[in-house]
Amino acid sequence: MNAPRIAVVGAGTMGANIALDFAAHGWAVALVDARAEQLSRAAAVMQAGAELLERHGMLGASPQAVLALVTADLNLARAVAGVEVAVEAVPEDLALKRRVFGELERQAGDETILASNTSSIMPSRLAEGMAHPRRLLVAHYWNPAHLMPLVELVPHPGTAPAIVDRMRELLTACGKCPVLVHSEVPGFIGNRLAFALQREAMALVEQGVAAPEDIDAVVRSGFGRRIPVSGIFATADLGGLDVYAAICDQIFPDLSRDAATPAILRRMVEQRSLGVKTGGGWYHYPPERAAALRAQLEEELIARARQDRDGKGAGPPI
Repeated sequence: MNAPRIAVVGAGTMGANIALDFAAHGWAVALVDARAEQLSRAAAVMQAGAELLERHGMLGASPQAVLALVTADLNLARAVAGVEVAVEAVPEDLALKRRVFGELERQAGDETILASNTSSIMPSRLAEGMAHPRRLLVAHYWNPAHLMPLVELVPHPGTAPAIVDRMRELLTACGKCPVLVHSEVPGFIGNRLAFALQREAMALVEQGVAAPEDIDAVVRSGFGRRIPVSGIFATADLGGLDVYAAICDQIFPDLSRDAATPAILRRMVEQRSLGVKTGGGWYHYPPERAAALRAQLEEELIARARQDRDGKGAGPPI
């Protein structure tokens, strides 16, 4: 077999599912990690993901044929030899990521695109100290990477436009929805929007305005029904911008503007109430409830992916 065309550095859940997504679209992938046990866990993650896609008719080949395109490797130099793109998916630690990109510059070809899956670190900070920062950008996948279509592409001021264009072409060919972030900001677009909502939701709980289950019911049964169809701005256009301006006048002064992490969240973290991973967070999660929640989310994402594939997705507003 020819040298893999894609390398994914870091075999955690995100790295494994990014590798699976490329392989599912016919790319040979080298998945590299410094720990053999992490590569073994990644193999199980990819196997489960490929079987899920097959069950729902979302895989063009057998899981075995798809996974045969992924080569696990402990050796970075061997893994990145001849690749077109190397995607970094190591933990969210700036110093670690800089070390990885330093190694990638030394080991990968001069024209290899270097992409980071960071969810919050600006690419200009990753590029500091690089000899050839022109080929670096952020490609922020959303979890689970093999089911979520969005990838935020974030260049820094020195990124070559051709690098952005090629990465966008590659992601589009893999059925992704690449969105270009024109000016780098912490958290990019998606996390800034998501955490603005999180901050207000946590403030409402902390102030005793409503319980988490009632806030979630408002989201699921209210604006959450519209957002998948019309997004944010078309929803406002449908409601009337004069109406929205009047609402802004009323509630903007009262929205949470806290700069610090909410105290209620800090307390939960200190008490090791971390969510599904510890069996409890905002809700209690016995194993059967956690499994049911994951399965429900997977089924919904698969249904939406099938709609997109069949051309029945909401798409942009007419």
